[in-house]
Amino acid sequence: MPRRIVRGLMPLSVWALTLLISGCIGTGGIAPQSTTLSPDSLATDEAIKEADKDAHWPDGQWWRAYGDDQLNHWIELAALGSPSLAIAAARVRQARAMAGVAESAESLHATADSTLKRHNWPTDPFYGPGDLSNTSTWDNNASIGLSYSLDLWGKESNSTEQALDMAHMSAAQARQAQLELQDNIVRAYIQLSLNYAQRDIAEATLAQQEQILELAQRRLKGGIGTHFEVSQAQAPLPETHRQIDALDEAIALSRNQIAALAGKGPGDGASLKRPTLSLGTALKLPSSLPAQLLGQRPDVVASRWRVAAQARGIDVAHAGFYPNVDLMGSLGYMATGGGMLEFLTGKKFNYSVGPAVTLPIFDGGRLRSELGVASAGYDAAVGQYNQTLINALKNISDQLIRRESMSKQQVFADQSVAAAQKTYDIARVAYQRGLTDYLNVLNAQTLLFHQEQVQQQVQAARLTVHAELVVALGGGLMAGNDSPAAEKTVAPKTPVSLSVLGR
Repeated sequence: MPRRIVRGLMPLSVWALTLLISGCIGTGGIAPQSTTLSPDSLATDEAIKEADKDAHWPDGQWWRAYGDDQLNHWIELAALGSPSLAIAAARVRQARAMAGVAESAESLHATADSTLKRHNWPTDPFYGPGDLSNTSTWDNNASIGLSYSLDLWGKESNSTEQALDMAHMSAAQARQAQLELQDNIVRAYIQLSLNYAQRDIAEATLAQQEQILELAQRRLKGGIGTHFEVSQAQAPLPETHRQIDALDEAIALSRNQIAALAGKGPGDGASLKRPTLSLGTALKLPSSLPAQLLGQRPDVVASRWRVAAQARGIDVAHAGFYPNVDLMGSLGYMATGGGMLEFLTGKKFNYSVGPAVTLPIFDGGRLRSELGVASAGYDAAVGQYNQTLINALKNISDQLIRRESMSKQQVFADQSVAAAQKTYDIARVAYQRGLTDYLNVLNAQTLLFHQEQVQQQVQAARLTVHAELVVALGGGLMAGNDSPAAEKTVAPKTPVSLSVLGR
């Protein structure tokens, strides 16, 4: 047989031998056991089915619906100076850098090495260096080593895909952190507005109580009142002053909270003025539910990328059961003796080239354990994704139910305040004319104060529900534009050769 043909058959023989030897280790039937839920498979309740579906997705700057320029300014400050967003951005950069590290394994690697040594040769009658005995010479070399992974089983490419998926997941988590920060600022700002409104009620109540006290004192001087009525009128004043002081404290704390969320100090928070929040048209739902709806949430998208990354991790673990083949080579110059740079001459040139094969034969169960870790990681990621889907749909339904309830409660609260105000006005006029005693005025005033507080709390809750519904819809960040395809989240099947040979 011609030598050329023999040389051509040798690589095939080596290839067949390595495949046979790699069959000594099988997967043992280790595989994922979980599957991802389809959003459309989750039944929706009446709150979602009956929701309005003729509006577009929430705007990216959804908080502008409140019509408060100061709120807009503080959210812009938070986007620039919040430590939580800085941490999230750093994690994204770190994940992208790790993807670059993984991708570098697919490229040709070259390393250079050079040594310059002055060597003194000893005199030894048995093992001496001969003519070099008792002399000093240069012992120098320089080389360039080359290596390239053939990646026959996709281990390196799947490792790169896995790292890229993790980078996508970090980007989705960064959007989630951005959305949570916006939500926290809006909620704190609504609470600040509520504190101001309740302080107004407390101050109005104090003014009314002082008027009642003045009237009781005039009636006493006129001989138609009693000291008991004056004492009754004085009794609630200290408690009302205490409530005003507590609300001042709450306002200061809300300012500090907003400043901290924006990455600013308390001094900046002190500049916050009274909010001017308002809410126009109620938010409506998009036309596609629930698949498209859930796909716009950053937490759902991040969970999908985690599943995709774990799926690629299984591919990486599978590749470990096969032989690994790398191409290795080197170019260099070397010389012992002569001048310091004489080794760089063409006569001193040398090279080497050839494949490097790694064969998995017996490893004490390491490869199967690594596959088990990857499979369990995939199952955990799938479980987390499924739970995120369920929680997301529940959250959306909850906010829709609350929105409907807050609209009704707002009407009832307004009616209660109007009725309480009318009762108080009648009681005050009757007291001024001597037709009733102060106790009825006090009871009517207490009822009015309570109903006004309830009214403000319902209004604040309505504003908060709007924010929570926007967040439940994904905050207008359109995270679904960066979501993995469905096939990327499916667990890879165990290769036939591994499952058969491992029995």
